[in-house]
Amino acid sequence: MLTATLVAQAPAETTGPTDAPNQQKAPNEEELSLAPAKVDVKPIARDEEIRMRLQSVLNATGWFMEPLVRVEEGVVFLNGQAETDELKKWAGDLARNTQDVVAVANRMDVPEPSVWDFEPAWNGLTVLWRDIIRSLPFVAFGLCILILSVGAGLLATRLAGYLLHQRIRATLLRNVLARGLGVIAFLCGTYVVLRVSGLTQLALTVVGGTGLIGLAFGIAFRDITENFLASIFLSMQQPFETGDLVDVVGVTGYVQQLNVRTTILMTLDGNLVQIPNAAVYKSNLRNFTANANRREDFVVGIGYDDSINEAQEIARKVLEEHPAVLNDPEPSVLADSLGGTTINLRVYFWINGREHSWLKVRSSVIRLVKSAFQEQGISMPDEAREVVFPNGVPVTMLNGTPGESPRVERVPTPPPTNDRNETATKAEGGLSSEAGVIKEQARQVQPLKDEENLLKGPTSTASTKPPGAS
Repeated sequence: MLTATLVAQAPAETTGPTDAPNQQKAPNEEELSLAPAKVDVKPIARDEEIRMRLQSVLNATGWFMEPLVRVEEGVVFLNGQAETDELKKWAGDLARNTQDVVAVANRMDVPEPSVWDFEPAWNGLTVLWRDIIRSLPFVAFGLCILILSVGAGLLATRLAGYLLHQRIRATLLRNVLARGLGVIAFLCGTYVVLRVSGLTQLALTVVGGTGLIGLAFGIAFRDITENFLASIFLSMQQPFETGDLVDVVGVTGYVQQLNVRTTILMTLDGNLVQIPNAAVYKSNLRNFTANANRREDFVVGIGYDDSINEAQEIARKVLEEHPAVLNDPEPSVLADSLGGTTINLRVYFWINGREHSWLKVRSSVIRLVKSAFQEQGISMPDEAREVVFPNGVPVTMLNGTPGESPRVERVPTPPPTNDRNETATKAEGGLSSEAGVIKEQARQVQPLKDEENLLKGPTSTASTKPPGAS
């Protein structure tokens, strides 16, 4: 008696070995089972019993075209057609594992598929369509998770911006932190979607690769990254504000804007200059507006025959009477050096840089000190090595006939020019600061985007300065 443990599809009806069975489609790869390890037959099975058992099994599967089994002295001969090599091998394994089978001669043919046979392609499309249908629930679930993660990211960004609004003054740093939290929330949603879809390794790669991508971009765009980080530090420290007069990398001008890339200055000659933030952060920066008071100085030379004390007092009096010069801190006139033909005095004085222009006030003070020295008879010889005649050159004029005593006439020295009539001349254009003029010139250039200005914030004091603030 034959007993077998097989996985096969039972046909609707069993036919004889010579009848043409109803053909059924070849099973999928997952439907194929290994041939049983042992097929139990009677202790001593006859060839006919082996043949009948194998023939009935092959007919029952319906996977073979006209299968024919012949057994001689325990050797099984298989004939017929199998649709695939897997089915042919399966039939050979089945016969080989049958009891008392000595050898198997598998002579089944596998027909070559036609060039115009589109059934494999159609089967592939069918399998693909089934996979798509099966994955629709996961796709819907993933879309829901992604939408929720996007909403959570936006909510986290807004909430973080609101919480950090009063704690962090720097607008750029506040936005970076808030958006960073939003990106983390979105990445968490993406990770959940990939894990549910069974793409655990891809999920770990996405999460871990985010830092690698950031590092790669940082190396590739080093200058851009450096300027971006410098803009964060500048917006945090705020060494200047909009409208401040600063000097950085040799450029002097009024600050117009600080954005994520550059610092924009309006120079004193009315030109817009964009300086990379990295250069601004790493260079020495002079802010002339941070302290309203500013000290200026200049050098004036007097003759060796003149009194230093008298010249100092004359210059000090001019500074004391000047309306733009501050008395606190008080001005000073100091002997600076001994030149070839002059004693050099250095004049120091302080002005309010927000109200007055240091260029105009300096010009006015130099003009008034020079005029005061001339009025008081203080000489100011040239540095070139010349013979100086402070009281003029005596000239002898011979009038009359020969033999008469010559009469000496002195050519009068022209009176000094009086420059003390006005504190500020028309040429100097007043003593007020140029901030108003520069501000008006800034309005006439291409408008800057205010939303990009990192110096514009809730605690910015740029709008509270006087209109003429420098």
